Amino acid sequence: MPNHLHAFADFLTQTKFNDIPEPAVKRAKLIIADCIAAIVGGSAEAENQALETSIMRHGCARILGGSNFSDAQSASLMNGTAGTALEMDEGHQFARGHPGMHVFPALLAASDTADAPVTGQEFLQSFILGYDIAARIGLATNLNPHMHPHGTWGVIGAACAIGVLNRLDRQKIIELINISSNFSLTTSRKTMLEGGTVRNSYTGISSQMAHLAYQILQAGFSGEKDGIGSVFGNIVSSGFDTAAALDALGTRFEVTRNYFKLHACCRYNHAALDALWLLMEQYSELQDPENIAHINVESYFLAAELTDPKPRNMLAARFSVPFAVATSLVNRSSKIESFTQDMLRKTKILELAAKTSIKENADMSAQLPDYRPASICITMQNGSTYRASVKTNRGDWRDPYSEAALKEKYTSLTARRWSIAKSNALYTRILNLDRALDMKEVFTL
Repeated sequence: MPNHLHAFADFLTQTKFNDIPEPAVKRAKLIIADCIAAIVGGSAEAENQALETSIMRHGCARILGGSNFSDAQSASLMNGTAGTALEMDEGHQFARGHPGMHVFPALLAASDTADAPVTGQEFLQSFILGYDIAARIGLATNLNPHMHPHGTWGVIGAACAIGVLNRLDRQKIIELINISSNFSLTTSRKTMLEGGTVRNSYTGISSQMAHLAYQILQAGFSGEKDGIGSVFGNIVSSGFDTAAALDALGTRFEVTRNYFKLHACCRYNHAALDALWLLMEQYSELQDPENIAHINVESYFLAAELTDPKPRNMLAARFSVPFAVATSLVNRSSKIESFTQDMLRKTKILELAAKTSIKENADMSAQLPDYRPASICITMQNGSTYRASVKTNRGDWRDPYSEAALKEKYTSLTARRWSIAKSNALYTRILNLDRALDMKEVFTL
């Protein structure tokens, strides 16, 4: 049996809540709160409300945002899909994806449908371990560059979280990993660039498939001998680095290396926006975008893909450096209010986006995954220039946002569906999750 299966199974079955360092537990609470905010905020989008209506089933798994319940698979699909709609969900730069939004919806549904009460410590333990497996597979995988990372390795982490919650033994966990590995989607990277909103469902489908993997395991189905090595070593990836996957397993918890977003767009934009904000805070001349002649951005190759100055819808806009820079300058904000359908019709934004270009800087690309740099040069109509550069992105483990800033984000997103009183009450409960005796009561407000 491959080393990674042995090691992952031991880690998942032997690690207890008290083995997890306090910084990892604290970080996990913030990630869970962030996932809730992204889901509730995204659930306000029209297509997500329509989807919720169409997939309603009888069940006790909650759909966040409103007051509806459904079966575990449908609730996981709905919450996971809503959670990526606004591009505000947390992520992991080394995994090059978003473990939290794959794991949390599946685990929430599992706790809602469990036969016995699930304690906060059990939930946190399952979440942290499932997140760890997802992130480690992601960072060890050289994913096909034409694929979107959503909907790929995340299903394994989600399935593992369900397995831990249900106290599967070592052999069952191995079988669950091998089964869920085969539920990776063949996702298209073009969806994010072209505004194909089917992309938003990838995380939801993975959360849904995690439950299916657990169900067919319980029914007696089996997987291949090494699903990870087969799928992520040969099929969707050109190789799987076992040494990287197992590096510091059990001592370095990957939740501590996550990042949070405050800019309401793809993180590949964030370095450019961080540099832009340095200039906006320093130079009042930038308050009138009509005085700008052109804007040149240089960044790493992933960011350099985001070139569309006139995106067709808001998903494509969130994956456009020219649009993200332009709307941030015109609105003096990069929050979700600057990324609405109305912004796609604003002449000032579109004119400024047309003046904005981005290209790859090979030296910046070489700094991945440790750093995600960008530089920006704004040239004014009078010939003057303003320049700024950043090496990393705000919100990552090197340059974290304050808890107050994360709380403000949580409040602003949940306010799209919830009252401030309800939002604040749940936030307090999440920060004290390790004391909770029943997860169902945590979400009963």
